[in-house]
Amino acid sequence: MSLILIVEDDPIIRTTVEYALKRAGFDALTAEDGNRGLSLALKKHPDLIVLDLMLPGLDGYRFAEQVRKTDNDVAIIMVTALDQPRDKIRGLDAGADDYVTKPFSMDELLARIRANLRRVRERQVLENPQTIEVGDLKIKPNDLVVTVDGTPAKLRLKEFQLLVALASNPGALMSRERLAREVWGYGFVSSSRTIDVHIRRLRQAIEEPSGYTYIHTVHGVGYRFEPRPKPSTAERA
Repeated sequence: MSLILIVEDDPIIRTTVEYALKRAGFDALTAEDGNRGLSLALKKHPDLIVLDLMLPGLDGYRFAEQVRKTDNDVAIIMVTALDQPRDKIRGLDAGADDYVTKPFSMDELLARIRANLRRVRERQVLENPQTIEVGDLKIKPNDLVVTVDGTPAKLRLKEFQLLVALASNPGALMSRERLAREVWGYGFVSSSRTIDVHIRRLRQAIEEPSGYTYIHTVHGVGYRFEPRPKPSTAERA
């Protein structure tokens, strides 16, 4: 049975979500502030965290950053009334996997929880036993290892899943909807920026130290994985 930690200062939302999760068959822990929540997260190692952003003591951004220092696998779903793109981007950058804006339906939250748990446990997109080697990139899906020119790259689970999904389909146009299905488990995410932010972090991890560019944007649609050597200094001049 999955253990879910709810970190939410609003007592009505906190108890409502806890009740719904227990009815759905999950174990649930709750915390009313960020400091208490972080203590529980580090001690109990939940499978998923439902995290409010505006918390007393330690806000959701800093909470997620602290959790990610020791745990890249736990799924984090941020739940907040802040709905501006910059707030979502900041939350994803801090370490969230998904983002739900208040008010939300409990059915939607439960669907996102199940999908994120399924991806953490089954890691369906990582079921390729074959090592992928292209350019100066080597990806070992079963081992959750990727190296750039022999040097390990540090990726979060969702970033690794995105990389494997893209690299397993070289040259193919991968729409945001398809990536959402393969990595998040459903055909939509809270915002197209969710995937874009993860792609940006993925590019930083594998392209900045590389002699290649790998991920190319198809504006308005999605992304294409196609290794292309970077121009030399002389060519750029």
